[in-house]
Amino acid sequence: MSEPGIHPSCIIDPEAAVGEGVEIGPWTIVGSGVKIGDGCKIGSHVVLRGPTRIGKNNKIYQFSSIGEDTPAIAYTGESTTLLIGDNNIIREGVTIHRGMQQHNGETIIGSNNLLMAYVHIGHDCVVGDHVIMANNSSVSGHCNVGDYANIGGYAGVPQFRNIGAYTHIAGLSLVLKDVPAFITAGGHPASAIGLNLEGMKRRGLDQSVIDALKQAYKVVYRSGLLLSKALEQLDESVALCPEVAIFVQSIRDSQWGIVRSRSK
Repeated sequence: MSEPGIHPSCIIDPEAAVGEGVEIGPWTIVGSGVKIGDGCKIGSHVVLRGPTRIGKNNKIYQFSSIGEDTPAIAYTGESTTLLIGDNNIIREGVTIHRGMQQHNGETIIGSNNLLMAYVHIGHDCVVGDHVIMANNSSVSGHCNVGDYANIGGYAGVPQFRNIGAYTHIAGLSLVLKDVPAFITAGGHPASAIGLNLEGMKRRGLDQSVIDALKQAYKVVYRSGLLLSKALEQLDESVALCPEVAIFVQSIRDSQWGIVRSRSK
């Protein structure tokens, strides 16, 4: 007999671990090595593969595939992991792949994220907290997505790119370069449109912080200085404003170059 809240038609591997108060819908498969934290609600026809560790109070909707092997050609079946934090909402048809040993061997999803229908997160990605990914947006393997990033519907991000904290990626964008923290980017390919001012206001950033970021943006994107010289000019602002430090560090960490303003 199944436990209360767990439909009798679902299949749970003997080596899976299910926490207290978990609900699992009909025809869902929970594979070996999957650990589901307390209070999670798993819909019908969901496939959970392991090794995958899911935190507390996550809600996963129907037809999602969580923790499956990556289709990357270099993957040879080695044991890799997916780690998911707490309080995430994972809507219909989302796919999240585990890592591969050629990189970190694990994919990491933080907490309090909203992944809308048909979002894809590839192997070895690291997604922070409070991230929103709208319908059909996709990040390929090895990408990093910072806290409070907002990725619009049908936007695509190739492998190894960095999407900084507090960024906004417009819908239908193709992001070929790294997006520094606090930037709004959009287009095909994506370019820097300006600061994500609305996002910063919604998150309660002080006006003095926003003003400091505006000045930093002007130095990087409007001064005409070489990027290295622009960052040197911001050294004093970095010491005075932690958010400017985050903006500057996200640029210094770039391996692919950053999105620039569109030429007029």
